[in-house]
Amino acid sequence: MTHTRYAFIQARWHFDIVSQALVGFQQKISPDQIDVFDVPGAFEMPLLARTLANTGKYDAVIAAALVVDGGIYRHEFVAQAVVDGLMRAGFDSGVPVLSVSLTPHAFQETDHHIAIFKDHFVKKGQEAADAALSITKLRAEISA
Repeated sequence: MTHTRYAFIQARWHFDIVSQALVGFQQKISPDQIDVFDVPGAFEMPLLARTLANTGKYDAVIAAALVVDGGIYRHEFVAQAVVDGLMRAGFDSGVPVLSVSLTPHAFQETDHHIAIFKDHFVKKGQEAADAALSITKLRAEISA
């Protein structure tokens, strides 16, 4: 029997918030089944996701980031490129690549907003774990 493994990529940008996705993920999936990889920002996640998926070591790859409007238009392009890249990584590798990459319409670096997004990332991490468990089980059933 093989031991199910997951790769969890997290962007270091807004890390105090983004890291809460891993907290939520680990509430549903044992930390000993998860390899964690840090990248500078969201834009670096798709290539690493594809690289990790292509190793054959992981049943799913999860990528977490917070892409916010810092007063320039660039965040919309980054967010779209990241989501498209993660989807392509899954298609190219045949391994599920799940996104916990959020792009809020409004984000302010206030204690109130930070607290809201930290809680939201815990929930999104839990949801990603549920999705990873579900898709892993379904793929195993199909392969049997």
